[in-house]
Amino acid sequence: MKYDITIIGGGIVGLSTAYKIKERNPDLNILLLDKESGVSRHQTGNNSGVIHSGIYYKPGSLKAKNCTYGYKLLLRFCDRYGIEYDICGKIIVAVNEEEVNRMNALYDRGNQNGLNGLKMLKKEQLKEYEPYVAGMAGVFVPQTGIIDFKLVSDKLYQILRENGVEFQFNEKVIDVRKDSQGAIIETNKGDYQTHLVVNCAGLYSDRVAKLTFPDIDVKIVPFRGEYYKIIKERSYLVKNLIYPVPDPSFPFLGVHFTRMIHGGIEAGPNAVLALAREGYKKTDFNLSELMETLAWPGFQKVAKKYWKTGFGEMYRSFSKSAFTRALQKLIPDIRDKDLETGGSGVRAQACDRTGGLVDDFLIYENDYAVNVCNAPSPAATSSLSIGETVAEKVLQHF
Repeated sequence: MKYDITIIGGGIVGLSTAYKIKERNPDLNILLLDKESGVSRHQTGNNSGVIHSGIYYKPGSLKAKNCTYGYKLLLRFCDRYGIEYDICGKIIVAVNEEEVNRMNALYDRGNQNGLNGLKMLKKEQLKEYEPYVAGMAGVFVPQTGIIDFKLVSDKLYQILRENGVEFQFNEKVIDVRKDSQGAIIETNKGDYQTHLVVNCAGLYSDRVAKLTFPDIDVKIVPFRGEYYKIIKERSYLVKNLIYPVPDPSFPFLGVHFTRMIHGGIEAGPNAVLALAREGYKKTDFNLSELMETLAWPGFQKVAKKYWKTGFGEMYRSFSKSAFTRALQKLIPDIRDKDLETGGSGVRAQACDRTGGLVDDFLIYENDYAVNVCNAPSPAATSSLSIGETVAEKVLQHF
């Protein structure tokens, strides 16, 4: 079986890449492989459903460019195909003077990234947006919204099927061997001849990349984010989305409140090291994957740098009261009894050998493979833009 392009990974980035390739060259013969029984079973299907504005990302970075452009492409796609979304806006809340200074810098960054309509909020103005929030000041970000990215993925899957893209599920990639016509991909069920390999394997993107790019020097470190849900009787505490000012000593956004597109309010997530790459539960454990993470020099440096914050995150993972106290910084009225266990997701975070948690999208390319090796948040918001970027690289091979 021969194909022009074989995409490994059926998350929203892999689907968007196939969509953009077909959009530009409908005659190319595309195969998409995934080890699961359907699309979007991991990061895409377990995220919080937020359409990100792009306020957080360094101006000029791939994250910033892909988020703001991807945002427009996503809304255009949803309008075309009738997918529900709500651009409800969010507030970022500063609870002390130090956070106010960081929030002012964030406001400036948002303006540099082209976000119009950002509004600085004084203490009394916060209550106009979120009556139960506590803080010294805030920023209203009108571009932020909510959506179900699984519905976006399902629509992409439907369109791709209708346009001749072939899908093979329950097929795990074992090896990729270069040959005179491109590469042979070996799976647990058979071999596929392809001119070009496109790796969008998410949590396993580094392993797949090593099959085509042996000198790759990053490792995917899995971080689990756990959520609580606010019980229905207390859902009035949150109108839309409430975020803290990010802590510069930790590369995650911190616990926040999110109204969901299908109803209900999520609170979280924390960020703890997952004991397996697909470790959605505390009890999920894979010894070889954990040892691989712990042995990576880059992770050892990350652990040394962030150990104090990391222990706090782990404590909140096992202590509902501690989790509640973190949430009370934004909404003092929230109580343990207001929270019930919610879902969780695992973030595929690339970590380099020197201990850097890669803060931008990362793509490795050679003459027969394109590897997307770091596509964390806001990858879902940015997916169509990332897909377009990867498609441009792919089409240069044809």
